[in-house]
Amino acid sequence: MKNKEVFFQDWGLLPYEQAWDKQEAIFAETVAIKTTNRNQPETAQQTPNYLIFVEHPHVYTLGKSGKPENLLLDEQALKEKEATYHKINRGGDITYHGPGQIVGYPILDLDNFFTDIHLYLRTLEEAVILTLKDYGITAGRYEGYTGVWLDADNQKARKICAMGVRCSRWVTMHGFAFNVNTNLDYFKNIVPCGIDDKDVTSMQRELGKTLNINEVKDKLKNHIAKLFEMNLTVL
Repeated sequence: MKNKEVFFQDWGLLPYEQAWDKQEAIFAETVAIKTTNRNQPETAQQTPNYLIFVEHPHVYTLGKSGKPENLLLDEQALKEKEATYHKINRGGDITYHGPGQIVGYPILDLDNFFTDIHLYLRTLEEAVILTLKDYGITAGRYEGYTGVWLDADNQKARKICAMGVRCSRWVTMHGFAFNVNTNLDYFKNIVPCGIDDKDVTSMQRELGKTLNINEVKDKLKNHIAKLFEMNLTVL
């Protein structure tokens, strides 16, 4: 039987490396359960699912397929910006995380939902699109790219949510970065997602005001739960 229960956690403001270690531990535990279940089906356990929200201090992360030259800062400049830099094991190129941005880490066993990574990404995108719609912002997808975009059909295309995931044995980790009250100046120090001719935006910039990020988190969490047909349990 598929386990639709998902444990929700908000880790608050947490340094990237600490969050990555916590993610890896949950991911490894889930994969281990799946391995044991395969080898000992007579005593199979349900695999857990997690949806984690977090904000990070200023950090740049580079995915497996990314180009290091898309970071436009040297080590000294990173220190001056009070930012860190990590090469990590998700897909995608370089991105920025910082305060005022909702970073979502769904650690799901997709065998509990659907085993289709493209549908998984599209469903996460849809949750962000619906959240933006709640605030009167029309968003969508940009053909050939992941993430959520505004005005994707013209020269003013700008990204408001980036995505980069890892999936092994249908267990996911990493996820999305949704710009709410994000300091967009930090994106000037990279070629965001390796795309050098498109802008990055935030809800704050589009609406001209600071948002209640906890309210945005709540709406986003509920949209994700509904789209995936999750039963959320807040830890």
